[in-house]
Amino acid sequence: MVRDGYFYALGLGAVAAMVWLLTHSYIFLALPLLLAAFFLWFFRDPNRTIPTGPGLIVSPADGLVTDTEWIETTEGSRLRLSIFLNVFNVHVNRSPVAGSVKLVEYRKGEFLNAMKAESVLNNEQTLIVVDAGDYEVSFKQIAGLLARRIVCNLKAGDRVERGQRIGLIKFGSRVDVLLPAEVTLKVKTGSRVQGGSTVLAEIVQQGTRPTTTSTTVTVA
Repeated sequence: MVRDGYFYALGLGAVAAMVWLLTHSYIFLALPLLLAAFFLWFFRDPNRTIPTGPGLIVSPADGLVTDTEWIETTEGSRLRLSIFLNVFNVHVNRSPVAGSVKLVEYRKGEFLNAMKAESVLNNEQTLIVVDAGDYEVSFKQIAGLLARRIVCNLKAGDRVERGQRIGLIKFGSRVDVLLPAEVTLKVKTGSRVQGGSTVLAEIVQQGTRPTTTSTTVTVA
């Protein structure tokens, strides 16, 4: 459980107590109690089995893979994978690889629907770049229509492990992952993934560009 869940639940519990003292009505009491229960559930933080093995890149978030596409960057071709988190998903984010944190960059922005393509550029977001040694993996925590706060517990120079908890996005949101060109993709558009446990991709021999139609590997 993320501690924010306790804060919200305790606050709503106090509201429920006040409502009961003022009204003695079970009907009015139900709303703050239901909201308290919702926040305890929303901020859940289940343990995950982290895959082992060289070259594996795991999902940084729970959600639905909505897009996979090749893009050109100043450092060459990269494969971008987008994961949409709805309000029912676990919102704790995890590092996709082990390595040294090269960059953590927060940028203010709008709160457009995270399903829209322009949200990648315009929404509030935090960019994290992890140097895994032979390659780098970048990922963005992107605020959505309901998300109003991004939490990232990393700073440049930190060491992270694959699947390590690194923060969260409150309520509906999106996480984009920028993968090296030398990967075999293990998910596809429409796949449901779990942060820390679902393998998104695996590094393959340098110079080999895979397709984006690989099989889906999802941990229940």
